[in-house]
Amino acid sequence: MKFSLSWLREHLDFTASCEEICARLNGIGLEVEGVENPAEKLAGFRTAKILEAHRHPDADRLQLCRVAAGAGYEDLQVVCGAPNARAGLHVIFAPPGTYVPGLDITIKKGKIRGEESGGMLCSLRELGLGEESNGIAELPETAPIGEAYATYAELDDPVIEIAITPNRGDALSIRGIARDLAAAGMGHLKPWLTEAVEGDFESPITWKTENPDCPYIVGRVIRGVKNGPSPEWLQRRLKAVGLKPISRLVDVTNYFTFDLGRPLHVFDVAKLSGNTLTVTHAARETFTALDGNEYVLGTDDMVIVDDAGVQSLAGIMGGQQSGVDENTTDVFVEAALFDAVRIALTGRRLAIHTDARQRFERGIDPALVRSGLEAATIMIRDLCGGEPSEITEAGAVPNWKRTATLRFERLATLGGVQIPADDAVRSLEHLGFEVVERDDERATFAVPSWRNDVASGQVLAQAATLDEDVATKAAASVSRMEAECDLVEEVLRLYGLDAVPPVPLPQTAMISAPAVTPLQARTALLRRICAARGMMETVGFSFVAHEDAVLFGDVPETQRLLNPIATDLDQLRPTPLVNLARALGRNLARGLGLSGEGSLFEIGPCFDFEGQHLRLAGLRSGLTAREPGRAAQEATLWDAKADLTAALSALGVPEASLSVTADAPGFYHPGRSGQVRQGPKLVLGTFGELHPRVARALGLSGTVVAFEVYLDRIPQPKAKKKSAPVLSALQPVRRDFAFLAGPDVEAQGVLKAVRMADRNLIQDVRLFDVFEGGSLPEGYRSLGVEVVLQPQIESLTEAGLEALSKSVEGAVLKATGATLRR
Repeated sequence: MKFSLSWLREHLDFTASCEEICARLNGIGLEVEGVENPAEKLAGFRTAKILEAHRHPDADRLQLCRVAAGAGYEDLQVVCGAPNARAGLHVIFAPPGTYVPGLDITIKKGKIRGEESGGMLCSLRELGLGEESNGIAELPETAPIGEAYATYAELDDPVIEIAITPNRGDALSIRGIARDLAAAGMGHLKPWLTEAVEGDFESPITWKTENPDCPYIVGRVIRGVKNGPSPEWLQRRLKAVGLKPISRLVDVTNYFTFDLGRPLHVFDVAKLSGNTLTVTHAARETFTALDGNEYVLGTDDMVIVDDAGVQSLAGIMGGQQSGVDENTTDVFVEAALFDAVRIALTGRRLAIHTDARQRFERGIDPALVRSGLEAATIMIRDLCGGEPSEITEAGAVPNWKRTATLRFERLATLGGVQIPADDAVRSLEHLGFEVVERDDERATFAVPSWRNDVASGQVLAQAATLDEDVATKAAASVSRMEAECDLVEEVLRLYGLDAVPPVPLPQTAMISAPAVTPLQARTALLRRICAARGMMETVGFSFVAHEDAVLFGDVPETQRLLNPIATDLDQLRPTPLVNLARALGRNLARGLGLSGEGSLFEIGPCFDFEGQHLRLAGLRSGLTAREPGRAAQEATLWDAKADLTAALSALGVPEASLSVTADAPGFYHPGRSGQVRQGPKLVLGTFGELHPRVARALGLSGTVVAFEVYLDRIPQPKAKKKSAPVLSALQPVRRDFAFLAGPDVEAQGVLKAVRMADRNLIQDVRLFDVFEGGSLPEGYRSLGVEVVLQPQIESLTEAGLEALSKSVEGAVLKATGATLRR
């Protein structure tokens, strides 16, 4: 909301400076967003007079002008190229050092074609105040010489812009702002009265309302008007608040929209069909508004129609068909009350933002409908002439009268400040609230018509299962409490929001809540782990092509989209590997992987018959980078297993508690994949080579390895009391064993048996080699196992190492049948 100080003076008698006004506005909750003074841009420009004008001796289109511009510039020469420069003309002069906003230059003293020029004679366009012209600005002969042009043109008028909260529709008028400032002690509010205009004839156009969202509407015809440009004072005021003057009739409606917060509309009578205007619901039809755009209206939109169709989108914008122009002689002026919610819904759906909509959807003064029409009639008659008719109306002013009660002790308990009861009552009276009843503890006030936000009586929807009597009592209690809170807010505003002491909220716990949830912390950790292992993160849609999804197992038909956003995004993905495979294929096709490994990962949702799950998935393919002494290599299933193991280890899952089984899903290679389990039943992830059939279907070549971690299944680590680690002063000892394992022996079983041989001494067990063929019996494998021994008290002796080796050999033989290779 913008307003100029000169316009504010029409309603408020004050002596305060612009800075004091802004400070007070901030204190009463009308936050100042900016202040702009046009005079600041025109600093240096002054009024002047051309004493003589002669042709430049070396240029036919230039003139040498002797100019008088007041003190310090009594007689100087200016070279000017304007065709209208002549002796005796009063002009605008820019001395050296003046910044010209229209040209974005600073005037300097110099020579033009060999002649001295001590400044510049300007047009309004060059000052940024007008349109293109054929010469310099011509001022009246009565214009003084040497006065600041901004002062002479009455442009030293700061414009203040304030932010309006949704509940303060009354502050969308300059009178409403003046009322608040007067109540805050910044001057005296001038009375506003308008006389009733007697109609000279019966209105040939009448109202009819068929829409309950329009309880009251009035209008009158004014015939014999003469439309045209508005007077300078009206144009200046509208330009100050950001409006473009259009014509006298339109400018009058815009004036009262800002002045009183009372939107109006004028119809050209000659362009209307029939003698009745009806407020009704729109049909499914198109409507061309005054902005020249066509809008498709729905049955919930409120419109004003005549016999020919829609002429106005009620409360938002008029129609182009019935708009006034320079040929208009008879007008019909409309003022109405429209439902705020209906206006907001229509404006939002059609994306139309107008000053009228902004006020209607916040609520306007219901008592100002008729008086607003009378005030507009007087101004139209003064500016355009004409003969007004009697007022025609439909509906009735709704019963807006209501009361609100304030308990004085609530100013301290709810507002946090001690304000005397008399001061509180006086503040509310200055805002227009009238005391109905008062005692030592409370006061009841009649709410003024312009404050529709106070004691509105609107209650949020209640539960359908709530007992009717309980619901009624609860609604009444809520209305009383909200009305009292509204009054407390008004008193605090005038007391000064900056003077209300800040009070911290009660502390619910000694330790503040964590900034992130455990799941968020886990996903952040996993992203760092995967990135550190050379993988790049992707973010994919949860929708994929159905043909791709079925490659990764059975997909529920219930999770197929009937109306997808794209034809190739019609299925909820069963695993993020679908997106990763497609992304990897696109990158490999563009050269990624020919000289460096392509590695992608994603943490995101996936869907199966049981619902939605969160999963980490990764994919590797292509060749590793060539290095001195190391040839490029393809990714292997062991790389995928290492990625999975690193992720589980970061989440606190000990590797010793894991086992691997060869029953990975069908989209993995059946002999080069596995499932990682914790215990016999809990599957935490899968890894392995992608099945060649799946890889070919996705356009991938070479070896592609993948892994998945089922994040939903990983339990949160239990909180343990940490103690200082026990570190041995002795060096660890490593011993390698090679076991000959038959075709039915799993490497995981061998590793587990080795660990169980001596839990105190054996610190770590790792499989480092698998060998087949050679001199080994057919079907047998040699499993190379590294065992790390960590003595705690004394160093291991040869006898001790020999005894441990016998224990390891016996444990493996007993558990798996594998024997030690000799």
